[in-house]
Amino acid sequence: MADNQETFISHLIELRDRLLRSSLAVLIIFGCLMPWAGTVYDFLAQPMMAHLPAGTKMIATGVVTPFMVPIKVTLMAALILALPVILYQAWAFVAPGLYAHEKKFALPLVVGSTSLFLLGIAFCYYFVFGTVFKFISEFAPASITPAPDIEQYLNFVMTMFLAFGVTFEVPVVVVLLVKFNLVSVEKLREIRPYAIVGAFVIAAVVTPPDITSQIMLAVPMCLLFELGLLLARFVAKPAQPGNSDYVPPSDEEMARELDRTEK
Repeated sequence: MADNQETFISHLIELRDRLLRSSLAVLIIFGCLMPWAGTVYDFLAQPMMAHLPAGTKMIATGVVTPFMVPIKVTLMAALILALPVILYQAWAFVAPGLYAHEKKFALPLVVGSTSLFLLGIAFCYYFVFGTVFKFISEFAPASITPAPDIEQYLNFVMTMFLAFGVTFEVPVVVVLLVKFNLVSVEKLREIRPYAIVGAFVIAAVVTPPDITSQIMLAVPMCLLFELGLLLARFVAKPAQPGNSDYVPPSDEEMARELDRTEK
């Protein structure tokens, strides 16, 4: 009983240390970026500013908004830049409790999901924003001079980043569903038409009410679903004996599986 309690406390202490190191990495990067907080916000606002009328600037309706919004943007940038450190601390905490075959699967999963999330943010910033803001500026009546509020713009950007970042995790979700035998690759192929419809429904809910941004979110979701099906073939478990497609493993395959289990 005492040994179990000591082990639990030691895990809590290690978790605290890992969280402190991750937080310290974020704070250090945040402190280094602070002198350029305005520049960081200008970089984030560039897609919007590129499609505003000449001489038009964003506005700030709050008293402390011109100070707080760049701080929030800089903190978000620091969190993104510190992701490698955060992921390493998370991996170092959970890795000792994993089997060898679990480590081989977990590490690519963590790296892949993080890369896809960042890829979704980059796709949103470099491709989607330009198209959406151009559409809005061309659709707006000539009698209107757009002057977006910087806080509302930040909220919009955060929502879009989150939507595209999570959307780009579709291959990871598909692989996990197949890996844990929750659904088969064949079943996922059968529901492909429903997945396509669902992609367009999700895109219509999370994006602005224009067809351009909805298509630019729904189409990558469909393509990523297909990518997930392709990758899931490599982690799919063999069919069960009750299935007519079941092929008994050979003696060599059984020996290799036993060796992996023992390791």
